[in-house]
Amino acid sequence: MIGLPLLLELSALLDVTVYLILAILALSLALVWGYGGILCFGQSAFFGLGAYAYAIAMFNIGESTIPFVLAIALPAAFAALLGYFMFYGRISDVYLGVITLTVTLILFNAVNSTAGPEYHIGEARLGGFNGIPSIPPLNWPGFPDSALDLEDLFYVSIVLLLAVYFGLRGLLVSRFGRVMVAIRENEQRAGFLGYDARLYKLGTFTLGGALAGLAGCLFANWGAFVSPTIFGLGQSAQIIIWVIVGGRGTLIGPVVGCIAIQWLTAFLGSAQLSKASLEHVLGPTIAKALSSVFGIADFSNTNLVLGAVLLAFVLLVPKGVMPTLLDLARATVGRRRPPATELMPDKAEGTT
Repeated sequence: MIGLPLLLELSALLDVTVYLILAILALSLALVWGYGGILCFGQSAFFGLGAYAYAIAMFNIGESTIPFVLAIALPAAFAALLGYFMFYGRISDVYLGVITLTVTLILFNAVNSTAGPEYHIGEARLGGFNGIPSIPPLNWPGFPDSALDLEDLFYVSIVLLLAVYFGLRGLLVSRFGRVMVAIRENEQRAGFLGYDARLYKLGTFTLGGALAGLAGCLFANWGAFVSPTIFGLGQSAQIIIWVIVGGRGTLIGPVVGCIAIQWLTAFLGSAQLSKASLEHVLGPTIAKALSSVFGIADFSNTNLVLGAVLLAFVLLVPKGVMPTLLDLARATVGRRRPPATELMPDKAEGTT
């Protein structure tokens, strides 16, 4: 993995880097939903806030240390404010999803309507639906002239992804993490034991917002561009799909789901899977049957294929990939393990 920049072409290195960045975003929802039990449809709101906060601060400050901190702190503060009203307002889980989805739609429309020259924050023009281009890259702290190139960003993304992954693993075995999972399992019982579920949920939601903001900062660096689509419904849905496919209640599952879905999306986009190519692969009879079932003549619609993948996983692998594989591994090991009488023949004989 460390030597990948030496082996990959520039386009492939770009793809791998964005997979690592989006994996951090997947981990943010894995924490909030998978372990905190908070169904957040608007995780992209914090992702976008982190990207925009970094871009705007960079155009005004020029050195990336403070913008990097702001890209994490602003989404965390917004998540804390939103979470305070949701959790201390005793809003039910169903409405939590609706509220978070509404927030990201409000941000999308608000940023999308800032196309005029009058919409600017300091030196940074918001650009409306055109977005903010030519975002300055991160630099090494204290050295504004030492900007990170793509290879540096790849290594930084790996380090941050590992730090987030192992940091969350450490959090889950801590007292906070155990209480968080206990609240997910039975909030009322945890309350009877003296734990303030609202406070723990607020802490989990805030941390998830901070991690999404970190991913947004790296994403803005990766593309040197950010636009309102980062708040869109498609982005929000994709994060949920990563967690569902990989497996809710695990950390490695959403990472695997994120990378697999993003790779599939890129593959479908580059392969241009048309009806003609489908006929070549599956034969004219099957291709014609699929075309008549779906009512389409072209299978290059990536969203349609991703929707079919999601339905298949929800119906056939409801627990997700990683939990299912772990169950299969445990079942296989259990079948191969000899009975207790075979492990201790002398004792077994003595008891008969």
